[in-house]
Amino acid sequence: MSIVISAEGLGKQYILQHQTGSRYIALRDVVAEGFRKLVRSATTWAEAPTESKERFWALNDVSFKISAGERVGIIGRNGAGKSTLLKVLSRITDPTTGKVTLRGRVASLLEVGTGFHPELTGRENIFLNGAILGMGRSEILKKFDEIVAFAEVERFLDTPVKRFSSGMYVRLAFSVAAHLEVEILIVDEVLAVGDMQFQKKCIGRMEEIAGSGRSILFVSHNMATITSLCNRCILLESGKIAADGAPSEVILKYYSGGSASPAAFDLATSNRRIGDGFAQLLSGEIKDLEGRILHEPDIAQSFVISMRYRVAESMDVKAVPNFHVYRADGTCAFIVMAPNADSVSPGIYSASCIVPPRFLNDGGYFVGLALTSFTRFGHVVNFFEQSALSFNVRDPRESEAETYGYGGPIPGAVRPLLEWKIERLQ
Repeated sequence: MSIVISAEGLGKQYILQHQTGSRYIALRDVVAEGFRKLVRSATTWAEAPTESKERFWALNDVSFKISAGERVGIIGRNGAGKSTLLKVLSRITDPTTGKVTLRGRVASLLEVGTGFHPELTGRENIFLNGAILGMGRSEILKKFDEIVAFAEVERFLDTPVKRFSSGMYVRLAFSVAAHLEVEILIVDEVLAVGDMQFQKKCIGRMEEIAGSGRSILFVSHNMATITSLCNRCILLESGKIAADGAPSEVILKYYSGGSASPAAFDLATSNRRIGDGFAQLLSGEIKDLEGRILHEPDIAQSFVISMRYRVAESMDVKAVPNFHVYRADGTCAFIVMAPNADSVSPGIYSASCIVPPRFLNDGGYFVGLALTSFTRFGHVVNFFEQSALSFNVRDPRESEAETYGYGGPIPGAVRPLLEWKIERLQ
């Protein structure tokens, strides 16, 4: 496939200014200081703030290539450099180092109202955006009715967009970007402003765009959307690429805090404290039935989820250990709670449960470890570490077509082996 985006050694540096001393100067202070300078030689104002500067790399040596038709999700924590990368790719800002090569027209939707003139009407802004993207008037007219119908703003089409709500802004901006004939569509988290029904509509439209051979870059914190839309995922950490590959694998790395597969951890040698005054989490493990740490259980293999925790004081409460198992896209697979929990005295405890074979589907998962106390006044979460452990269920069989009567990946969080009865009636 042809390469439509090529980024080589991208870096973007910003100068951060830090102020020390007085952070607030009133107008009377400015007038008074001016008067002082009139009656004596200029002196340093003791209370005036001083400034120091810091160089901050929002992007640092980022390189990748994107082919025509690829749907690439970009994920990372706040401040990782996602929006800066999209602004560089959209040519809104220039990189400090490196270069970007784009082959084809680019439509970007990065912030609410980007590219719209507030004094112009919705109708006028559609033509303005099209012209910015290099479209001729006749080309825009061909798509005009589709754009308006998708955005659902017919009644307000001749209203200045400065009177639009943020949701209306997003609907019209996305519709323009998604319907004009461009080779590359770049979309930031701005879709989160719209309602759920419109978000689904946008995802469907982006799937149509990708199916026509055009490329999409999509930044989102919604991992389920990334998984369903994208066939590739890039993880940014502190302005650098930390992972690039299949969405399920990259998302699992994102949730596991950058570790390849933390199937075990122990806080004994750490200064980190997880818990309240009543109980603290000490360690967690994914193990096989023989007690060995297990990073990648076979789909037909039982495995154990376990944790150790310390109870610091006696309380007349029911302390319930519970495990929260999530898929790599962030959706909950299941939550399990200990059914026989009771009041506890001070000490160190171990809680574990066995996940049976043929229960979870293949793919990546992460586990939240929690302890909840129940009293007659309500419940208290003593600790909850959402992404404490992660593992990958592996199906070693290349094809299940004969077993399941179905070819290709089996959807769903679980793939249980249930009891069936098949009989001939006639």
